[in-house]
Amino acid sequence: MSVAEKTPAPPERKRLNDGATRPHGPIVPSANVQGSALLAVIAIMSFLACLTLGGVSMVRATAASWQSQISREITIQIKPDDNFDMEKALNDARNLASSFVGVTGATIMDKQATSRLLEPWLGASLDIDELPVPRLVIVTIDESAPPDFAALRDALSKKIPQASLDDHRTWVNRLVSMARTTVAIGTGVLVLVFSAMVLTVIFATRGALSGNRHIVEVLHFVGAEASFVANEFQKHFLIISLKGSGAGSALAALFFMLASWWQSRSLATPASDQATALFGTFSVGWLGYVGIALTMILIAGLTTLTARLTVMRTIYEIDQIRSDPARSDGLNT
Repeated sequence: MSVAEKTPAPPERKRLNDGATRPHGPIVPSANVQGSALLAVIAIMSFLACLTLGGVSMVRATAASWQSQISREITIQIKPDDNFDMEKALNDARNLASSFVGVTGATIMDKQATSRLLEPWLGASLDIDELPVPRLVIVTIDESAPPDFAALRDALSKKIPQASLDDHRTWVNRLVSMARTTVAIGTGVLVLVFSAMVLTVIFATRGALSGNRHIVEVLHFVGAEASFVANEFQKHFLIISLKGSGAGSALAALFFMLASWWQSRSLATPASDQATALFGTFSVGWLGYVGIALTMILIAGLTTLTARLTVMRTIYEIDQIRSDPARSDGLNT
């Protein structure tokens, strides 16, 4: 028996079926140090951007609410005098104000309400009949079509000389100026945060791509088209940016939801009152949440665009170096 006959035949290798292909791994590593760092940076910057956006929206809504509350009412003040029928004057002032177009209602502030209004300064045991305290008529007006304040003031002075009209115009103007200033400052902070976010995302994306530059070079050298390489990196960084911006935006939305829930559960407490006085209500409304969602989309799109432009520039630099190696130092710097 020959040696060839004693040697066992090698096992046949399994062949793939016709048309079957081996599974391909991702061209760009699905997880690496640069990608994790970029995801964390995007999450932090998107959280800060959404937090600032929600804060500006909250301040604007609170200021508008304050302005609406003040401009919705005017006050008629009647000073006491000797041999003066205060109750009759209050009724006459209410009826006169109600007769004007643009007035939706008029209410006389009773003695108990007036006493409670003066209680912080004059104490609880206050007999309003023993003091020459002015009485008030609260007039509710239509904001869209207010009455003629000059005509109302002139009619009051003729019928009730002791009456004076306060339309709160000074306070409204001050509040409008304060609201505009606050919104302008908040918008400026929002622009700064977005600018810092844009620069951070751009540099972080470029840093992550610099660690994968060798992949771009290899793919380009073996003949892959620039659009194909850019699309692969674009998909990779789109996933990273969506994860990061989604996490940051969700945390910001959760923060406002929890703050609004806490404020609603702790009404009339010192902590809640102080927070409401400083920041207003923590509800940003549906427009605020739409803004948070748009911020997430903006960050994802910005990161994806930066990745694509950086890959295309890298391929351009590679082509320039191949055509003229002397340019390598200048391009690398």
